[in-house]
Amino acid sequence: MGDWSLEDLEKWDLNICQLASEKGLDWYPIIYETCDYYEMIGNMAYHGMPSHYSHWSFGKSFERTHQLYNAGMEGLPYELIINSDPSISYLMRENPLYLQILIMCHCVGHSDFFKNNRMFSETRPENIVIRFRNAKRRIKDYIEDPSIGIEKVEEILDAAHALQFQRPHDLRPRISHNKLKDRYTELIKEDVDGNFANFNIEKIPLEPDINILAFILEHARNLQDWEQDLIEIVMDEAAYFLPQIQTKIMNEGWASFWHYRLMGELILPDSLHIPFLKSHNQVIRPHLGGLNPYHLGFYLFKKIEERHGIKECFLARECAHDVSFLRQYLTQEDCEDLNLFSFANNKGTYVVDEISDEEGWKVVKDRLIRNVGASGIPRIYVKEVEAGNILALDHDHDGRDLDLDHADEVVMHVSTLWGDVVKLHTVIEDEPWEI
Repeated sequence: MGDWSLEDLEKWDLNICQLASEKGLDWYPIIYETCDYYEMIGNMAYHGMPSHYSHWSFGKSFERTHQLYNAGMEGLPYELIINSDPSISYLMRENPLYLQILIMCHCVGHSDFFKNNRMFSETRPENIVIRFRNAKRRIKDYIEDPSIGIEKVEEILDAAHALQFQRPHDLRPRISHNKLKDRYTELIKEDVDGNFANFNIEKIPLEPDINILAFILEHARNLQDWEQDLIEIVMDEAAYFLPQIQTKIMNEGWASFWHYRLMGELILPDSLHIPFLKSHNQVIRPHLGGLNPYHLGFYLFKKIEERHGIKECFLARECAHDVSFLRQYLTQEDCEDLNLFSFANNKGTYVVDEISDEEGWKVVKDRLIRNVGASGIPRIYVKEVEAGNILALDHDHDGRDLDLDHADEVVMHVSTLWGDVVKLHTVIEDEPWEI
């Protein structure tokens, strides 16, 4: 275990927790597990969960990462922590002591973010591990059932995975069709101005429905019980992971902001402090031609503290997600300091079309916001069920065209779950398009 023992980690953990508590952080208890690099790759592939159901995509991720790591083409993350109560974090045995201390400080920041950011309020961290374990057991039973088998299970899981994030990205609960029908029935009864004179109370859905999997569960005619269960498992997992997609910049920035502060006040000997600074700088350095969420998040939290005080940092941590965080706090000065720019594809050649100057910084900021968090996920919604049980979907086109190959595959996946014909309307190169 290199230059450290478990007793060393326990001692530093106590110091970190005492200091973090004095700074106002409030996190879940953290269980640290040590593992080697091979086990870390497995933990990464299965999202850190101690028990996760089997699927070919996880194995693909494992093999890809393992091969690239062995070829020296890809490193491994310093830390991996899951949003649970207690939180579970993995420490690689190959890491030196200074890095383990940095990781534990970083994990306290992550766990504080999980516990206090509003986007995680419905993730039910207190029972996530047992939920994943139960899901794994049920899926294993379906695979071993001679009347079902692995091919049918994977077909449903593949289809559900393709749609798992086609759901509202806020915390708004979905209203069932029957409750929505009752609501519109009352509106029609009380309508004295004729606003609902031509409203078709029998249409499905009564309002565009962005939660495609939930819609299919409610309205598909031929789903078997085991198929419904698989869809519900994927929906539950998506609800758990979506907040992490929505807060990548904030989450990593908050953890980096606090590991830097805590490490600076732990009174480390030079033998630990100097390599820590080197690792910190590697973590939060800007990426050439790309966006490093650690760098942007760390930078912005430091700027918020300078401009508004530490209380504003805690307020942002509690209330914001990446889109609102950047919209509220990213200024022209920041865009210039960070050398942010935007580029476009001009007939197969990528060219810089806006830079962060007096005129261009707002465009750069807007384009950045459109591509962070869940903003990069196309918004597809159920428009109606047409005659003949044809499911009609619409793409909420925002100027970005769909990849037609991927769109074709997604429509086929929807058809697998719907059990009938599906069509998707979108816009390609400014022209209406039906798949």
